[in-house]
Amino acid sequence: MKEQLIKRNRQLVFEVIDLIDDMPKSMVNSVFARQLIRSSSSVGANYRAACRAKSQADFINKLKIVEEELDESIYFMELIKYATKGKFDQVLNKLSEEAYELLSIYVASINTAKRNKNLKSKISKSKNP
Repeated sequence: MKEQLIKRNRQLVFEVIDLIDDMPKSMVNSVFARQLIRSSSSVGANYRAACRAKSQADFINKLKIVEEELDESIYFMELIKYATKGKFDQVLNKLSEEAYELLSIYVASINTAKRNKNLKSKISKSKNP
């Protein structure tokens, strides 16, 4: 699953790059494109950092950053969709769908990690009254 997520994160960035390369050059598009490339590329970088987390709490915190960056990416996709007046709707819909799927996976992972952390804490407390 880890390698599959790394691959999907990377593919998302590649598709964002292709979109940005095809967009007409304007000040607004440039600002939105710059933000989208930063947030979408940050998803993969922060997921890799989460995979190297030093603790369960560190893992959760790094995945929360991944969640925030994906949400920001979706936001800028929405702005680009508006700014380009529907010219890239098909590509943006596909990118948004993938971003939402990844977001769901990461939110579920965060929730699972939190449950596991809480369970370990309860077990530890019951062993050491």
